[in-house]
Amino acid sequence: MGVQVKQITHRRELKKFIHLPTRIHRNHDRWVPPIYTDEWRFFNPKKNRAFSYCDTTLALAHRDNSISGRVMGIVNTRCNELQDEKTARFGYLECFEDSEVAHALLDYVEDWARKKGMNKIVGPMGFTDQDPEGFLVEGLDNEPTIATYYNFEYIIHFLESKGYEKEVDYIVYKVKVPEKVPEIYERIYERISTRTEFTLIEFTGRKALKSYIRPVLSLMNETFQDLYGFVPLDEEQMAGLAKRYLPVIDPRFIKVVTKGNEVVAFILGIPNMDAGLRKAKGRLLPFGIFQIMRAARKTKQLDLLLGGIKQEYRGRGLDVLMGTAMIRSAKNAGFEYMDSHYELESNVSVRAEMQRMGGQVCKRYRIFRKQL
Repeated sequence: MGVQVKQITHRRELKKFIHLPTRIHRNHDRWVPPIYTDEWRFFNPKKNRAFSYCDTTLALAHRDNSISGRVMGIVNTRCNELQDEKTARFGYLECFEDSEVAHALLDYVEDWARKKGMNKIVGPMGFTDQDPEGFLVEGLDNEPTIATYYNFEYIIHFLESKGYEKEVDYIVYKVKVPEKVPEIYERIYERISTRTEFTLIEFTGRKALKSYIRPVLSLMNETFQDLYGFVPLDEEQMAGLAKRYLPVIDPRFIKVVTKGNEVVAFILGIPNMDAGLRKAKGRLLPFGIFQIMRAARKTKQLDLLLGGIKQEYRGRGLDVLMGTAMIRSAKNAGFEYMDSHYELESNVSVRAEMQRMGGQVCKRYRIFRKQL
């Protein structure tokens, strides 16, 4: 039998969609399973508000009476209106090493996008940039981080053989935590923290952190607005994001800068939890949550997840202020390395800062495009 691609219409098919990557990556040492309660929430239109302003399709590929691949198609109407474009997205593309299956899935999502009036498709992407985006094209031997893809190399060849090419790349730096904060950083830190109107806020517990969550996410909306594919989060989405990450956040690795009562800059890091997620096999209960938290305490890698500075205060040393505080916290906690998470290839100022800290490029993620 050939390959058949069918749209998902029932919950039992969605379950197969969600759990298929576990089969595909069974012998993939670096792959990290998702938290399945999060996956069910993400793919539930009643719980994920993004479905209300996006057209979507989910499909499974069948070969020889076995499920062999999956794909999601998204038309983000908000983003298209903001960018004045007609672009579809594909995401959550997974398959075994079978080019016929991959091409059939891509044909399906391309045809779906054309019927929606789109003239271009990009991916892998989700609803927002808080969802996994970009396939790993360099650095497959490095540890993955939360909310990123960890794909086999063959998926890249399948895309390229189907006419897909580079749209944009994200760079990830590996930064060694220094024994001592560089002297120039210390001088800038002391000057800003003692002689300016800016105040660095650090946390030791979640209670003090809660009142800053919404202002930080609002600032993220403001500072990320010019980034590739970004769509501002509404109030409900911000609440959902806070609920998702607050339980795993370590307050020591959140730094906030205020001017008066206004939050003007922030950076967020979380301990790498990959070892615990692998042991938990994506399940929080009954013991998964303890395995995940134990891994967070034992890891030597701190993952920098989010950060932003209000436009009018950039270039005034706030990045150094927060970076110095983060280095100190990381050193005190016993971390040896920091993972920068995604940095746009074109973001030369942030990349230069990472390089000044001794960072080395360890991973490269790519979003692909194809004209329809």
